[in-house]
Amino acid sequence: MAKSKTTYFCQNCGYQAAKWLGNCPSCNQWNTFVEEIVEKNTAKIDWKQSGSSTRSNKPILINTIEATDDKRIITHDIELNRVLGGGIVPGSLVLIGGEPGIGKSTLLLQLAISLKKSKVLYVSGEESEHQIKMRASRITEREASNCFVLTETSTQNIFKQIEELNPDIVIIDSIQTLHSAHIESTPGSVSQIRECTAELLRFAKETSTPVFLVGHITKDGAIAGPKILEHMVDTVLQFEGDQHHTYRMLRSVKNRFGSTSELGIYEMQSTGLREVHNPSEILISQRAEDLSGIAISVMIEGMRPMLIESQALVSTAAYGTPQRSANGFDAKRMNMLLAVLEKRCGFRLGIKDVFLNITGGIKVEDPAIDLGIIAAIISSHEDIPISSKICFAAEVGLSGEIRNVNRVEQRIAEAERLGFEKIIVSTFSLKGIDKKKFNLEIIAVGRLDELFKELFG
Repeated sequence: MAKSKTTYFCQNCGYQAAKWLGNCPSCNQWNTFVEEIVEKNTAKIDWKQSGSSTRSNKPILINTIEATDDKRIITHDIELNRVLGGGIVPGSLVLIGGEPGIGKSTLLLQLAISLKKSKVLYVSGEESEHQIKMRASRITEREASNCFVLTETSTQNIFKQIEELNPDIVIIDSIQTLHSAHIESTPGSVSQIRECTAELLRFAKETSTPVFLVGHITKDGAIAGPKILEHMVDTVLQFEGDQHHTYRMLRSVKNRFGSTSELGIYEMQSTGLREVHNPSEILISQRAEDLSGIAISVMIEGMRPMLIESQALVSTAAYGTPQRSANGFDAKRMNMLLAVLEKRCGFRLGIKDVFLNITGGIKVEDPAIDLGIIAAIISSHEDIPISSKICFAAEVGLSGEIRNVNRVEQRIAEAERLGFEKIIVSTFSLKGIDKKKFNLEIIAVGRLDELFKELFG
């Protein structure tokens, strides 16, 4: 057996040191170094039991490389296809992270069962075969004829079964439970996660088999393990949502084969995850009458336009220092918009408590909802409701001007499709847009005072 040695790893970033350090030189975190036992010959290990390959690659001119379009595996899950960039790429390594109980295992088990034409190996290091069977019976009534389940944590045994089964897709739940015999540290440690991921990466690239990894997260929301884990994989997906809401968002954080701004939305039900093809149904609350402090904006996530409802509450500060609270929206940007209203429009909001909420539990970064948020704040401040048939799509500048946003025509078309009668946009957004082809009224404003005159007279 090869001689082993002791090395210290930073549990936050994976930095390696020969001795214990109080402060990590890489990520500047304190008390994150732990002692682990590793082997000197780790770099020579291959994913196959038979030993490493002796093939030697040579440099090739980029002009002589043939560009081949690998056919993606199209799943029955339209939301997952969108987030992945059009389907599963052969040989890709996909990492899915999220809070405990958010639905990561359910999502991948649904994927494994739905792929009738592909042989799927579902490897679980956390649950038994009976637990997986109980979940499969609950989430689907269809027979999974091509889904194989393996409860194993040793990578050597997993690869042995893979060679015998020769699956088309491999799902690992989860990467923190695997361990390699070539590393003597415990499962979940930095060196084990790095080595197991490297073995799976070599397997995926050499056999063109897509591999899905489930990753645990820390209490800070980051994927547990070294940061190099996210660099090694091809795609990082974040499965997020509020435990008190039934809706879940699958967000692309990194994608080498598609856009990183796509968003997939699901609804958690007793029978599993349901795809939400019309996100506006969850982002706009149903109300019988018009209420003050509510405005609807048209935002865009990736290629998808969505209508989202912002709720604002403005009240007199009861404790001297005004409170500022934003849920689902950047609090610093909200303070900037409040400063614009006070400086440019004369509203005395510095002595008011302001609370802002984005419905549906979603986090919004599109600046096109600025105008809707300002309209909701003023509506609450003056206690004057805004018609539920009006929506907004524009950015607000520091001088009080209404700025243009991208893909306005697509936003207008989405508002028209959902039955809105008016949409308020920037004056500069109408260049090259034919108003006659839309059945709703398009109102263009250039400054905030024009907006207030249009809404409140």
